Amino acid sequence: MFKGVFGRKQPCHNKNAGILSAYGSCREIDHELGMTKQMKPALRAFASFKCLLLAGLVLGNIGGAPLAQAQQSGPQMSVSGQENAPEAAVLSKADQAWLARIEQTLNSVTTFKARMQQLDAEGKRTTGTVWMQRPGQMRLAYDAPTPLLLVANDGKVVFRDNELDQTTVIPMDRTPLGLLLRQNVRLSGDVTVTGFSHENGLLEVSLVRTAAPGDGSLTLVFYQTPLALRSWSVVDAQGRETRVTLFDVHDGVSIPAGTFTLPAQPE
Repeated sequence: MFKGVFGRKQPCHNKNAGILSAYGSCREIDHELGMTKQMKPALRAFASFKCLLLAGLVLGNIGGAPLAQAQQSGPQMSVSGQENAPEAAVLSKADQAWLARIEQTLNSVTTFKARMQQLDAEGKRTTGTVWMQRPGQMRLAYDAPTPLLLVANDGKVVFRDNELDQTTVIPMDRTPLGLLLRQNVRLSGDVTVTGFSHENGLLEVSLVRTAAPGDGSLTLVFYQTPLALRSWSVVDAQGRETRVTLFDVHDGVSIPAGTFTLPAQPE
């Protein structure tokens, strides 16, 4: 049983569950996949809607930008031509020590399996099972009747909607998965800590990508004793929040071969 980093083996008492949200926006996904040129208008409109749905998962809203906005390219820039730098939280020595412990704890995990409960920006609750193997691999399968599957591997995140027979591919480094699945998890450098709190036996850390803070934020919540990841939430560029809570977590499990095989992807 996992007794440390990724939660405790217990029923889920928190009704606010969510899914890890991608930092990238719909316009970035369109740019990566060439959707503007390759997709019919109806399919492209669906892809933008799917950003709202799936980005509220491992993942919160990927962007949720309307279609017109999705056609734009590039991050919002300041007058100087560079995106405004994020404002880092003022951290005490005690806060810094906790962040160091959190880094160490996250880096100690190689595999885990857990149940999860998600609450998306529209208030819809869903449940599923998540498997993780660091570095770089994760699978999130939703319980029926939700027809969605997410698999992260080979530097990409693939969302599969079996009901609509639709597949979406996103570069892993544009999702929060890129942070949690790294070989070495760091809460500095290309990641900026914008908030930290420690109360009532819980630690809460808010993060943004240093180079693109406008893409959204990721907040991790940990139990203090033992130090373990309890939940995460994502706020996307449009202010939509998605929450995910982990429960019944098992660490160090043997994960069957093929678990992280990516779904078939569009040409």
